[in-house]
Amino acid sequence: MRKLPFRLVLGLTLLVIITLVAVFAPLIAPLHPTATTVNVLGPPSAENILGTDQLGRDVLSRVIYGTRVSLQVGASAAIVAVLIGAPIGLIAGFFRGWIDFFLVQIIDIFIALPGLVLALIITAMLGPSVVNLAVTLGVVTAPTVARLVRGQVFVVREMVFVEAARATGASSFWIIRHHIMPNTMRVVWAQFAINVAFAIFTSASLSFLGLGVPPPAPDWGGMVRDGSMFLPILPLLSLGPGAAVALTVFTFYLVGSSMNEAASRNDR
Repeated sequence: MRKLPFRLVLGLTLLVIITLVAVFAPLIAPLHPTATTVNVLGPPSAENILGTDQLGRDVLSRVIYGTRVSLQVGASAAIVAVLIGAPIGLIAGFFRGWIDFFLVQIIDIFIALPGLVLALIITAMLGPSVVNLAVTLGVVTAPTVARLVRGQVFVVREMVFVEAARATGASSFWIIRHHIMPNTMRVVWAQFAINVAFAIFTSASLSFLGLGVPPPAPDWGGMVRDGSMFLPILPLLSLGPGAAVALTVFTFYLVGSSMNEAASRNDR
C-alpha cells in the first residue's frame, strides 16, 4: 500500500479539524456569536480569550462560528463551478471543431478578467447574501474548471478504450459518461479543493469591502474590516479572523496541490 505524502496527510488532518469546529461550533464556542454585552472593546481575558468587539460580542465565538459561513460559501461556490465548468469542458474537449472554438473564446474572456474584480461587479449587481456570494464565486471559477477538464479530455479521448467504444458503435454521450468523465474526475476533485480556497479568500475580501455576507452573521472578512479600526489598541480583533482565513485557505490549497501532484504522478 502506497504511503500518503506528508503534505496531503497534514492537509487532510487540518481539514478534519476545521470541519469539526464548524459542525460543533455551538459546543465549542463559549458564547453566542451575536450576543452583545456591556463589555465593549474588552481586552483578552479568561472569559473572552480574543477580547470583545465594538458591540461587546465575543471575538473567539464569532471566529468559531465564522468557520461555518466560510465553509458553506467555499464549498457551495466550488460545487457551482464544477456543475457549470465540467460540462462545458467535456463538450469542448470531446467534440472539438467550432463548438470547441466558441466555448474556448467564452472561457478565455472570463479567465482574462481578474477574479476579484469580476466577483466584485457581480456581487454589487446581485446584492450581498450567502447564496449570491456562492453563485458569484462559482461563476467566476467555472472557466478554470472548464479549461482543466477540456485539457484532460484531449488526452483521454485518444486512448485505446475510447477508440474501441467508438468501433462498437457507442454514442458520443455514452462514451463521455462511461469513459471520459470517470477518467477526468481525479483532476476535478483536486481543483475542487483549490476552488474552495479561492472562494473563501475572495469571500473574505468582498466582506472586507462590505459586499460579502451581511451582518450580523459572523464572517471573517467583515470581522477583519471592523477590527482594523482598532488595530492600535486591540489587534486581535483583526488578527484572530485573519489567522482563521489564512489557515483555512492554506489547508485547502495544501489538499488540492497534493491531490494534483498525485494525479499527475499517476498519469505518467
